[in-house]
Amino acid sequence: MATGRLGVGETLGALNTALGPGDPVWFKETRARHLRARDFLAPRPALQARFGDGQVPERVVRAVAGLQGPGVAPVLRCASTPAGLALQLQRPAVFERVLGAVAAYVAPAAPAAPSPPILLHCPALRSAPGALRLSQLRAVLVADHLARTLRAHGESVRLVPAVRDPHMPTFLQQLRVDWPAASERAATEALRNRALAELSPAQEQGALPRGVLGTVYLQELVQERGRAAGYDPNLDKCLVTEDLLSVLAELQEAARCWPGDSPPSLAAAPDANADRCMVVHVVSCEEEFQQQKVDLLWRKLDDQAPLTQKHLVCGPVKVAGAPSTLTAPEYYELRHAQVCKASAVKHGRDLAQDPAWTEVFSVLSVATIKFEMLSTAPHGQLLLALADSSISTKGTKSGTFVMYNCARLATLFEGYRHSMEQGLYPTFPPVSSLDFSLLQDEMCKFLVQLSMDFSSYYNRIHILGVSAQQNGVGSCGGAREAKDETSRPFLSNRHLDHTCLVKCLPVSSFCRPCVKCFTPA
Repeated sequence: MATGRLGVGETLGALNTALGPGDPVWFKETRARHLRARDFLAPRPALQARFGDGQVPERVVRAVAGLQGPGVAPVLRCASTPAGLALQLQRPAVFERVLGAVAAYVAPAAPAAPSPPILLHCPALRSAPGALRLSQLRAVLVADHLARTLRAHGESVRLVPAVRDPHMPTFLQQLRVDWPAASERAATEALRNRALAELSPAQEQGALPRGVLGTVYLQELVQERGRAAGYDPNLDKCLVTEDLLSVLAELQEAARCWPGDSPPSLAAAPDANADRCMVVHVVSCEEEFQQQKVDLLWRKLDDQAPLTQKHLVCGPVKVAGAPSTLTAPEYYELRHAQVCKASAVKHGRDLAQDPAWTEVFSVLSVATIKFEMLSTAPHGQLLLALADSSISTKGTKSGTFVMYNCARLATLFEGYRHSMEQGLYPTFPPVSSLDFSLLQDEMCKFLVQLSMDFSSYYNRIHILGVSAQQNGVGSCGGAREAKDETSRPFLSNRHLDHTCLVKCLPVSSFCRPCVKCFTPA
């Protein structure tokens, strides 16, 4: 059996190389109805641009069908279809490679080359919790998720701003968001002197508001970088204030001085540090325009400002049947109250004041909020339903539903482990003894689909069973059900058909970190 970690990136790279020189045309298929027939597709329009009449030479098709190489998934067939050139993998072989070396896919893949450190900037954290809008809360949670993901894959990440509001650390702790607290303010003298030199003439400025030093024009920078850079064409000038200079000073210091670095030399040449890190600004859509001003002003006032600055703009958050003024703390309190209420209904008593349950309810509330905020791609609009039914375990779109099924799985595995230790069940067979030819269906992409598949399967086959103490308790019908459940062989071949097994494998299980895999959806 071939060894080595399979990768979507490696497979795509080999497929594009096989087509010859030109732009990449292949993409990984993700739609369930298309996955029945193909795993990768080179669309017909792209092939027509590459080959003129769209007819791929037979030698190229043969090269694609026989594709091999490090990290390249084994190919079953390649065929021309109305949609384009379709490629299907040898799925049993893919599953065997993945399931036979799970640890290799759980551990982060080593980066192909050293990458620059990343400065992650979330301007929403400069406000107080009570002023935090839901769209800003979304940006905070996306930034936290991104930081954790990047660090899990070996990237060096620094977070700014350091929070200064005295109530913000407590609120972030409630949300399980790990963010640095305030340190000493960065010096602004150098930026202030440079800004004063760049200010427009006094006669053009007129009377300035209090705290405003003057106006700096940015149109030249916008034109210089071009519209392809994504800047708003309406950006023409920026009012420079002491607060804005403090923001720039903190960004400047964070970009120049990484933990463990020696202090930057005052005689450093221009652009000496301009490419040493990448800056990612995570902002709400309401803050996008202002953050573009900050980006351009930084470039104008600092010759060593990072050349690579990206803007991750989070879309708006709309709330059905609630005022648009709902703040982030109010949203948390609402979800927390609903979790407590749902628990009281289930257990028949109010457990909110029980110290043993306090932490549980807090964790469930935060998990529900994060699932809601991260379940839609960050750039898209998010619509929240705040009714009590929105956190029901009966629905299939809530974080509560996912956590409910995670608890089912945890109970299943824990019950199996205890029973195996008591000699009631055998150990799992070695991976090498499994018949992977049974595995033909596509994999799940996201937790919701995995939970739906497991819930559907569990509703048909109650593999969790009933404990011996429950046997004979209740009605005769209940006793019969208990006997039926406990008499079934645990995880028998009849119960675990290939469809349910395959649909429990995430599609990202054999791919390297990429934007699509890390986009919560």
